[in-house]
Amino acid sequence: MKIVKKILFVLLIAAGVLVIIIAAALGIYGYNNMHYDENDMKKVWKAGFEEKQAQLPDGTVLNYAEGGTGAAPLFLIHGQGMAWEDYARVLPKLAEEYHVYAVDCHGHGSSSHNADDYSCVKMTGDFVWFIENVIGEPAVVSGHSSGGILAASIAASSPENVLGAVLEDPPFFSVLPEEMQNTFVWKDSFEVMHGFTQQTAEKYYVPYYFTNGYMWGMFQGLGEIPAAAAREYSEKNGRECSKIWYIPYRFTHGLIYMDEFDKAFAETFYNGTWLDGTTQEDILSGIECPVVYVKAKTSYGTDGVLYCANDDADAEKVMSLLKNGEMKVTETSDHDIHFTYADEFVQIMSEFAGD
Repeated sequence: MKIVKKILFVLLIAAGVLVIIIAAALGIYGYNNMHYDENDMKKVWKAGFEEKQAQLPDGTVLNYAEGGTGAAPLFLIHGQGMAWEDYARVLPKLAEEYHVYAVDCHGHGSSSHNADDYSCVKMTGDFVWFIENVIGEPAVVSGHSSGGILAASIAASSPENVLGAVLEDPPFFSVLPEEMQNTFVWKDSFEVMHGFTQQTAEKYYVPYYFTNGYMWGMFQGLGEIPAAAAREYSEKNGRECSKIWYIPYRFTHGLIYMDEFDKAFAETFYNGTWLDGTTQEDILSGIECPVVYVKAKTSYGTDGVLYCANDDADAEKVMSLLKNGEMKVTETSDHDIHFTYADEFVQIMSEFAGD
């Protein structure tokens, strides 16, 4: 009996230790999930970046961060639904080779929220003004997603202000409503956000997204679990819930700046008015400076939905229109390249600075 008791005692101790280890691991995992962005931003502030604002003659306010010891100016334009802080993982390194200006687009972050400004043409003009009046000299421009289209538009419309352009997975030829019907971004973003604006039952977007999003629909109703958690958080705090401790932050990062995002901006992509007054062909064919087009690897879901920003045929069309373009393709279809593959993005920008 003594031997049995000793064995049971040892097993209980081992079980207790295992529980403690699992609890500690979950605690570390949960903490990192809830604070990953804060850790990134600490490095940004330590690198000397400052947040500032500039006001255009028409009253439009552009919020931006500035920092860096490099000689060449670099103007960064984030993707839809994000903010300048989305570049946090790459800013400290970029600041070693560039003098960086990372802007909040119209309708995002702390820049002006005015639906009349939500067009490629208007935003291009305002960003050209920013380069001329805030940066004060020609700059390298780099944009992610819709920001990549804006970077290309700036390069085409104001060549005297652009040294070169790095286009990070821009959705060329998969950006108009008729081009996006079978894409992940249409089904998981634009369609969902449009549906949200047409209803009143759900006050906050994030719980609505978890319940109605294309990605969460794959989990056969399990999206209601994080939706309930997000709803409870929003009702208690009066703001969107962008983090849930048990969901890997890679899957919720696109929601992190949702409180500061004007849903009317997304509507211009849903109805196609964002490109009024210009065409994708004119933008690309009008660029004279060197361009690096960074494309996420083409991939499709089992249902045939395009997961990346554009397919191989779109990419070929982009390259056929660029006069001085180089294409780099990533190993996966992950769209937010500078966030997921920070080192690779920094390397691309470093090589571009050296050319």
